[in-house]
Amino acid sequence: MAYESVRGMRDILPDEADYWTRLEATIRKIARRFNYREIRPPLVEHTELFSRGIGAATDVVNKEMYTFPDKKGRSLTLRPEATASVVRAYVEHGMTTQDPFQKLYYIGPMFRYEKPQKGRSRQFHQYGVEAIGSLDPSLDVEVISLAWSLMHELGLGGLSLRLNSIGCAADHERYREALRAHFAPHIGSMCEDCQRRYDDNPLRILDCKNKICQPYIADAPGSTEHLCDDCADHFERVKELLDQLGLDYVVDPHLVRGLDYYTRTVFELTSKDLGAQDALLGGGRYDDLVKMIGGPDTPGVGFAGGMERLILVLKEREEQVMEHRIDLFLVTLGDAGRTLALDLSNGLRGEGLSVDLDYRGRSFRKQMTQANKLSARYLLVLGDDEATSKKGKLKEMDSGEETEVALSAEEIMRKIEPLSD
Repeated sequence: MAYESVRGMRDILPDEADYWTRLEATIRKIARRFNYREIRPPLVEHTELFSRGIGAATDVVNKEMYTFPDKKGRSLTLRPEATASVVRAYVEHGMTTQDPFQKLYYIGPMFRYEKPQKGRSRQFHQYGVEAIGSLDPSLDVEVISLAWSLMHELGLGGLSLRLNSIGCAADHERYREALRAHFAPHIGSMCEDCQRRYDDNPLRILDCKNKICQPYIADAPGSTEHLCDDCADHFERVKELLDQLGLDYVVDPHLVRGLDYYTRTVFELTSKDLGAQDALLGGGRYDDLVKMIGGPDTPGVGFAGGMERLILVLKEREEQVMEHRIDLFLVTLGDAGRTLALDLSNGLRGEGLSVDLDYRGRSFRKQMTQANKLSARYLLVLGDDEATSKKGKLKEMDSGEETEVALSAEEIMRKIEPLSD
């Protein structure tokens, strides 16, 4: 029996992994530029963390989580997102008292039981940032600016920012009642999910993509009409600071995001480079989440973005597969050449060179083919003569130029500058 991967769980093969490595390096570079430090929460959490933090009425909790009992009967869940995990770590490890203001980022796999499609798997990967410990509107803007900077660094164009404020908990209650009043005459004509959401949390109706619900959603009241003075002032300041930085935005009064922990500012960054499914990332404030999961009353703001769709864009922009090069390939002829190659490769790798050689006893011609396939920058043939004389001819593959070199790691390193990692 030949085994296949589980549906929705895909392998990232070596040629594609090069794109992932480059994307992860870019994310880390931009995060460091804004002084965000990496955090790596576990893949498995107690289910209650997500049902309480994300919201029991959300589709993520209702339909999409991978939940199972452990051997002691405790309910555990593969993380469907990382913000709740980061906040749990913030509370559990005493950051609330040691240094209550934290700027953090993460990169890693998440799990949701969704219909697999291009750019979306059941195991998917997200990157994100979380700034915890300040209600300052300038922090909202810094997070948005970081997202924008990352997209520019990746060369993505046609960027557009959708922006809204959904206010505080008291504003939510007023807005829910306004939405219930609006949808009440139509709810019987709407989809089953929206009929359930009407009772559980009518804000979730605004997330619905079902065509039969769209006319009623289009006419729904906007959240900004129900903001208290503090939340309205906060939103105005966010817009003023975005204007000051020259970051264009469009206010979308129906943007609420799909998770219940959001408060005040919510946003999505889109790109025309992605076509119809244009969302790059989304986020906002979650000023009640720390308290909700057992910590002190502490505000926070952040965003998360999917990596698979960014990889698709990066691959589509390349005319060919990203080139993978090594510094040196050692062609071996005979046992003496092989012994010398093993010794040299070990020493050169220790000095920082990427080196490979044949391990299948293939012919000279096939070893040359392998060197070309690996795009080796330099080539060195090692046989009985070279093993005896301790000298060989180092060939630069791009120019074809050959240079005689003593066969020691120290002398070869004088001729080859390693590729940057």
